[in-house]
Amino acid sequence: MRIGIPKEIKTLEGRVALVPDAVLDLIKAGHELHVQSDAGSLSGFTDQDYEAIGAIIEPDAEHLYGHCEMIVKVKEPVADDIQYLREDHLLFCYLHLAAEPELTASLLDIGLTGVAFETVELEDGSLPLLAPMSIIAGKISTQVGTHLLHRPAGGKGVLLGGLASTERGNVVVLGGGAAGGHAASLAAASGANVVVFDKRQDRLSQMMALGSNVTALYPYQQLVADTVANADLVVGAVLIPGAKAPHVVSEEMIKMMEPGSVVADISIDQGGCIETSKATTWNEPTFEKHGVVHFSVTNMPGAVPRTATYAISAAILPYVQRLATADWYQVEALQRGVNVKAGQIIHPALKAL
Repeated sequence: MRIGIPKEIKTLEGRVALVPDAVLDLIKAGHELHVQSDAGSLSGFTDQDYEAIGAIIEPDAEHLYGHCEMIVKVKEPVADDIQYLREDHLLFCYLHLAAEPELTASLLDIGLTGVAFETVELEDGSLPLLAPMSIIAGKISTQVGTHLLHRPAGGKGVLLGGLASTERGNVVVLGGGAAGGHAASLAAASGANVVVFDKRQDRLSQMMALGSNVTALYPYQQLVADTVANADLVVGAVLIPGAKAPHVVSEEMIKMMEPGSVVADISIDQGGCIETSKATTWNEPTFEKHGVVHFSVTNMPGAVPRTATYAISAAILPYVQRLATADWYQVEALQRGVNVKAGQIIHPALKAL
């Protein structure tokens, strides 16, 4: 199969879908790999790195999309990508269509098959292609949130871990999965008081095990409101696979927070779980609403492309190898990953919107 890896063009997105070693594995399996010029540069891979192992370097997106059957990229296609997509393309990437009705309509009009990383689901309900980026996003949310609490960054001037003679900072994490769990772990390691809300008892137990400064609670609405009001940093990490994220934190709750507090909404790719959130980019990552600093970049892992590229490449390679075979649709995890096909919405969560 002719497989294409385009250059990511979303704002300050430095990831590339496959590292050269992964491309080499696909070439050895008999596939033809096309890589757009400069696609790997921000992740530390040159055109020469790909060319040396047998990949074909395409000068631009038009040539790459024109020559390939399967398109493997990181983020959802934007306007400059969409113009080159065809009905016979198999598109494999993060799509997040629940929060992108215009993109959904475009892909339906084109009629291609779109398999989304975030909805490839194993029998136990785990999301193997979303997990590594969720882990990175969780860590980034705490790292960035810690910085945004600094006074020069617009925050209230709180050091999360505190020290002798001062109070610890308060962190609230909504969701104890891969993203929320790692956000909580990093916050707990800093010495902050951390409260994690989740509906699953197994996750609550895992969060409690992080340390004596971590409390894990069921998200009763009033309890969430009271806890958020006293938080210095709130991290939103609520996920319903393939569906739009529910608003767990309302605008009224944000109004009750102290000025200079910070919220980081990792769920923003799926519409956001904080009512006052709106999608931002790494060019302008934050905004203020009701005195609270909001951080809601839709491609948080794009800030660490070297690390993120290695992680995502390792996760998706086995699935790319399977998608490149004629009977890939027999793989149940990939079946669950199909969002659109032949002009129809396939994924149940998208149908329910």
